[in-house]
Amino acid sequence: MPELKQKKTMKVNVDSELLYKLSHLSRLEFSEKSESDMISDLNGILGWIEKLNEIDTEGIEPLTHISSEVNVLREDHKEPPLDHESGLKNAPKRDSDYFRVPKVIE
Repeated sequence: MPELKQKKTMKVNVDSELLYKLSHLSRLEFSEKSESDMISDLNGILGWIEKLNEIDTEGIEPLTHISSEVNVLREDHKEPPLDHESGLKNAPKRDSDYFRVPKVIE
């Protein structure tokens, strides 16, 4: 079991004012009932984070990847590029030298 060590941290308490600022930034809206539930939930989450801050992590290397697996990659081989006609050969729609795609911007 890891030794617990007290660290100096700033205690954050979520209230209606902070929830209003957060909901404005995230473009969320809450009813009065949802607001009180959200405040309770956020304070609970912050409580768990405070608990994690008590764990002594000195001497523990930061984890940069979850897995130590390494991708097996093939060697790159230089090959001649496709000529223009071969590149367009399987296009569902084409217009002389270009791919035709549906209009997405008005």
